[in-house]
Amino acid sequence: MALGCPDFSLVAVSKLKWDHDMTPWYMGPISKHDTPCTGGADDYLKLLLDEIMPEAEALLPGAPAWRGLAGYSLAGLFALYALYQTDVFARAASMSGSFWFEGIMEYVCSHEMKRKPDCLYFSLGDKESSTDNPILNVVQQNTQKIETLCHGKGIETTFVLNSGSHYQACNKRTAAGIHWILNR
Repeated sequence: MALGCPDFSLVAVSKLKWDHDMTPWYMGPISKHDTPCTGGADDYLKLLLDEIMPEAEALLPGAPAWRGLAGYSLAGLFALYALYQTDVFARAASMSGSFWFEGIMEYVCSHEMKRKPDCLYFSLGDKESSTDNPILNVVQQNTQKIETLCHGKGIETTFVLNSGSHYQACNKRTAAGIHWILNR
């Protein structure tokens, strides 16, 4: 409990094809210098469930009490999207989640999660929606709507508005989200 949370095992995954692995469907570039998102989240989730998690859990002394998923930016989008695809995760944390992603609001409002999670954590920087880009400037509004929708379904939720932009204190914000879901 030195960190103020119970003992836990954490698996960090890297070498993602960010715009492919973390996105649920195709979305064109959001600016002229950007690349498209190519919608590989379903395939990546299958890899996570069928290969990465079994290999990681084989190293544990016993079965996990629960499984959570946490992510920043597009990985925060993926963390929420995964709950609509599988019942494996009991908790999730989305830090600076890309809830500006085209079609995500319609998807969340028209689909049900595969299980009611124990809790969901959402956070954003208070300057993230301060942009002239009409795709990105809805991120705070959409994140708060998703949090309210989930809370209305009886899920324990929280929304934290941090100081700064999308790129400030990413590690600290991620740690705060993981800490919160660990202590529920």
